Amino acid sequence: MSYSIESITESIGARRVGSAPATIDWLLTDSRSLSFPEETLFFALTTKRNDGARYIADLYARGVRNFVVSEESFKKMEDGDLKAESSVNFLVVSNPLKALQKLAELHRNQFQIPVIGITGSNGKTIVKEWLHQLLSPERTIVRSPRSYNSQIGVPLSVWQMDEQSELAIFEAGISEPGEMRALQNIIQPTIGVLTNIGGAHQENFFSMQEKCMEKLMLFKNCDVVIYNGDNEFISHCVSKSMLSAREIAWSRTDMERPLYISKVEKKDESTIISYRYLDMDNTFTLPFIDDASIENSLNCLAACLYLMLPAEQITERMAKLEPVAMRLEVKEGKNNCLLINDSYNSDLGSLDIALNFLYRRSLSKGLKRTLILSDILETGQNTPTLYRQVTQLVNSRSIERIIGVGNEISSCAARFDIEKAFYPDTDTLIHAIQRGELRLENEIILIKGARKFGFDALTEVLEKKVHETILEVNLGAMIANLNYYRSKLKPETKMVCMVKASAYGAGSYEVAKTLQEHHVDYLAVAVADEGSDLRKAGITASILIMNPEMTAFKTMFDYKLEPEVYSFHLLDALIKEAEKEGITNFPIHIKLDTGMHRLGFAPEDMPRLIERLKGQNAVIARSVFSHFVGSDAPQFDAFTRQQIVMFEQASLELQEAFPHKILRHICNSAGIERFPGAQFDMVRLGIGLYGISPIDNSIINNVSTLHTTILQIRDVSEEDTVGYSRKGHLVRPSRIAALPIGYADGLNRHLGNGHAYCLVNGQKAPYVGNICMDVCMIDVTDIDCKEGDTVEIFGDHLPITVLSDTLETIPYEVLTSISTRVKRVYYQD
Repeated sequence: MSYSIESITESIGARRVGSAPATIDWLLTDSRSLSFPEETLFFALTTKRNDGARYIADLYARGVRNFVVSEESFKKMEDGDLKAESSVNFLVVSNPLKALQKLAELHRNQFQIPVIGITGSNGKTIVKEWLHQLLSPERTIVRSPRSYNSQIGVPLSVWQMDEQSELAIFEAGISEPGEMRALQNIIQPTIGVLTNIGGAHQENFFSMQEKCMEKLMLFKNCDVVIYNGDNEFISHCVSKSMLSAREIAWSRTDMERPLYISKVEKKDESTIISYRYLDMDNTFTLPFIDDASIENSLNCLAACLYLMLPAEQITERMAKLEPVAMRLEVKEGKNNCLLINDSYNSDLGSLDIALNFLYRRSLSKGLKRTLILSDILETGQNTPTLYRQVTQLVNSRSIERIIGVGNEISSCAARFDIEKAFYPDTDTLIHAIQRGELRLENEIILIKGARKFGFDALTEVLEKKVHETILEVNLGAMIANLNYYRSKLKPETKMVCMVKASAYGAGSYEVAKTLQEHHVDYLAVAVADEGSDLRKAGITASILIMNPEMTAFKTMFDYKLEPEVYSFHLLDALIKEAEKEGITNFPIHIKLDTGMHRLGFAPEDMPRLIERLKGQNAVIARSVFSHFVGSDAPQFDAFTRQQIVMFEQASLELQEAFPHKILRHICNSAGIERFPGAQFDMVRLGIGLYGISPIDNSIINNVSTLHTTILQIRDVSEEDTVGYSRKGHLVRPSRIAALPIGYADGLNRHLGNGHAYCLVNGQKAPYVGNICMDVCMIDVTDIDCKEGDTVEIFGDHLPITVLSDTLETIPYEVLTSISTRVKRVYYQD
């Protein structure tokens, strides 16, 4: 739906500056996601970490002419060139986020259709996507893209509703008290689904009950609320909330419930579920066996029954439910290609997100942008209209080649005015690639298709097979860790994120790129070569060099890498080289030794240091910092407080000597949590970013998962041994599996001979014999497995701390030991 700029101005109560005519179709809060500038209204949101007004000039240069800004931001712009530009509209409000939410609320009021609102701690997105699979054949459905469930994501999701919408499905997520009221006003669900209540975001709530009651506010005006009636905690909260809605509290134990689950029978690869609803007995088969999927399917069942989907259609469609892929996988392809695999679903919303991901990843790669796209199914739109919108999205992201698969997209080939090729089905496309008729080379390729097109086989053909051992890096989990620590900081506190040692083994570029997109203030690496590699790969964020080498001064100057300086010898050499190069005010970071006794100026060096810095203009102190010795351990707290006092005095002495702001920082990951009063101007986040608490070695959000595959399984008699030096002694006839991972990949030899284990199909399999350079052996005698099965070395189910504890070392060492020959695969939740 389109709105005039006049109606939007009135709706959000804005003061309009500018008189340019405009029609708005698109709302934008992230400048990187711009698609259609002429019809876009940009909301310059102010967050703890960023100010959207900073991007107005850039967006104007890219064609945007309509902006919602705060009074404060507008005052800062009053002397700027844009304010005088007659073709621009500024809608000035007190709070742009509230204006965005108000506009979405008014838009929602235009529709009298069923709206499903889903909240809970886990399963929201899966329930949403499965409901779409179950209900979309008869209805045109609008739903939240991926996990757009926040104070910003919900209004953007609701804005997608249009005249064709017959049903809407929206997620609502909260992280602190008071947030759900706004989301309820925007979504106004008629059907509520509560998935479950877990520990996510618990740190901001007094109790689990407080969090549950906050979530239930979403359902205050619903016609019906769906939840697990067997969960006593949820049932108590629902009762206490005094909702007026009808309840479908399904149960596996109470036959009096409106939806009674009479039997759940797990098979090898599916689950048979029998149920009674309105005195009618029925059964369906679910193609999953895990408990979470079963519970999610029962929430979907209740919603479908309430919407009067016939039981036979429920049975038919439940059997065809597809797994919900919550990630965009980045893989290395053949012929210098980079693959972005999103071959799980295909709709305009997810296509827009995936194209945006492709565009941002392509900027520094120098690769041709290619889209492989299947028919987009079950949208409710006619084919020409649908692919006209696809064409707009493709053009907005500067795609250079499109490869279409399917009859519908092929019929619209003429609409794509770029390099193109079209195929009736996936097999035909694969054959064209294998015969050399279609050449993919030096391209970044988004593979985006509906599940029925089987694009997994296409990815298999295009992917470069280097090694069967893979380190999976969950960038979404890393950002969750980043936000976990950010939540403990004052809004003005800056953050340095450590990406040295190839981002603790995770791979520096993808990690740095993601952190840059989330507006961290500094990245830190060990040596200049690490920094220059990031610059060459397109990283523009400020980079701090923690261990600068005197032979690398020119590299630091050329690539704008900011070194720490810890001695007069290093400082004098750096000043001399900078003066020789004609460089002035090159930023440096002064390191103080307050007790580590590794590197750094002593506090008593401060007068001499100040005198030396004032006597030149080649370099300028950007920050001053020190290292905690034992901030993770209570027994060292007295020493840590002594360090803080020493640092505060010395750093203040430095600051008072200069008029410009010098950032002060001493907190590491442990310090952020245990010494919040020592945040100063900035903190440094290291191991905590990668999901490991330095305080108790617990896992926050696991980032890295190392897994491999079983190469071969053989039966070995009790009398035989396994591996080099006959160290693998058996005590029974055994099944021994060989894995393609060894100490050259980073699997420490000291884990062998039964000292540690890996996981095969979720079960412990101890290492047998000596670990070899490229291969190791494990005992799978009691495990149902076969050649080709996946093995987890560490990850989501086997914490890396289990390995580090066995080795009597720290998780850092295990992570950074993973060899560069192990392929990294990146994905985002």
